[in-house]
Amino acid sequence: MHDLAERELTSADNASVLVQEQILALLTALPDWELNCVEGIHRIERVYPFADFASALAFANRIGALAEEQDHHPALLLEWGRVTTSWWSHSLGGVHINDLIMAARTERLFQSGESR
Repeated sequence: MHDLAERELTSADNASVLVQEQILALLTALPDWELNCVEGIHRIERVYPFADFASALAFANRIGALAEEQDHHPALLLEWGRVTTSWWSHSLGGVHINDLIMAARTERLFQSGESR
């Protein structure tokens, strides 16, 4: 996970999505994440548990700040006691290396525990 989190995001211009085998290989560094397919589009997702709504909201806000900083945005579902985070590249219609980098950075935010 550390290696992915430290990588720089690449330009998505003229980029292509990763194939399922590539995504699964990279997800070994992010064991709590899974590959899902929604409406024919691959995305990587993780549900983060929290003790209450306020903690979940604080974490969602931290993800939002990270996304704004990098100009790469996830889908977030905020519920009482949990935040479901989904990364995929909308413009490419699938998972790009940037999504895995951002997932690793999201994981690092969670592990730092500042919002729990």
